[in-house]
Amino acid sequence: MKTPSAAVILGAILCIGLCATPALSQNPWPAKSVRIIVPSTPGGGTDAYARLMSAVLSDSLKQQFVVENRPGGNGNIGAEAAAHSAPDGYTILIAASPSLIMNLFLYKSMPFNAEKDFAPVAGGVISPLIFVVHPSVPARSVAELVALGKKMPGKLTYGSAQATSSTALGVRLLEEVSGAQFTNIPYKGLGQAVQNLLSGEISFMYSDVVAILPQLRAGKLIALGASTRIPQLPDLATVADAGYPEAGVHASFMVVAPTGTPQAIIQRLNAEIVRLTRTPEVAAKLEAMVLIPYLESPTEFGARLVKEREKWGAHIRRLGVKLDE
Repeated sequence: MKTPSAAVILGAILCIGLCATPALSQNPWPAKSVRIIVPSTPGGGTDAYARLMSAVLSDSLKQQFVVENRPGGNGNIGAEAAAHSAPDGYTILIAASPSLIMNLFLYKSMPFNAEKDFAPVAGGVISPLIFVVHPSVPARSVAELVALGKKMPGKLTYGSAQATSSTALGVRLLEEVSGAQFTNIPYKGLGQAVQNLLSGEISFMYSDVVAILPQLRAGKLIALGASTRIPQLPDLATVADAGYPEAGVHASFMVVAPTGTPQAIIQRLNAEIVRLTRTPEVAAKLEAMVLIPYLESPTEFGARLVKEREKWGAHIRRLGVKLDE
């Protein structure tokens, strides 16, 4: 058997190196634009947080992160689209609580499995909720709102971001502990609900702050009480102050990706969101929107999701809330 010459061996080595080069030099994630699905309309807290993240991630990672609003189905339409997307890191979901927590207990069947079809990425933010009324409503505190709800059962209407979001279930919890009765008018997102509240078509909302803060500051709406203390509104009482701590809930805006998304991408995206959230620029914008960040790892976020599902599952079973869709 003839021994290969030194030139042949050298050529083979060079060939191996050159052949391996494409695999080693593949563009790292993200090599193209990333889609952020938001399962609600523009104008609410989820959309506001997603657009902030879209802007800073686009700048930081040098690729466009594009928000795509897919409202409807109590958040299920957009979440289903994300769940069934390729798990390649180029589709993520920024969703409020219904899509990832509540709907699991509200529907007999779901077009996706919130527990199995999504991988936790980042805890995102929470938004305190505020009871806010149209000026024509003769209530200037949560206690006075409750009194009206007892005196005129079902006559006062409230808008919510979908029928079973925190903004709706928080009112249901208030009804449960106070004996008041109100009528829910569900929307696909808070943007249209706020417009109808401003026009007086609905009476009040239990809204996330970012959706109504400009109107509060302009005196177009009146705040009655919040789920927790809010530095931007230091004189505003809490729901617990009125005697109803059970109704002191909040909205959550969370980041997940389709299950199967590479862990390296999930970890990088988490690290980037956490890093950006800590920057003075983003921290100031979140503070202005009254959004409180969770600086969690994917594992920590996943553990919190489990606890949130347990808590809301108990609330929903006790309230007897179900959707027929």
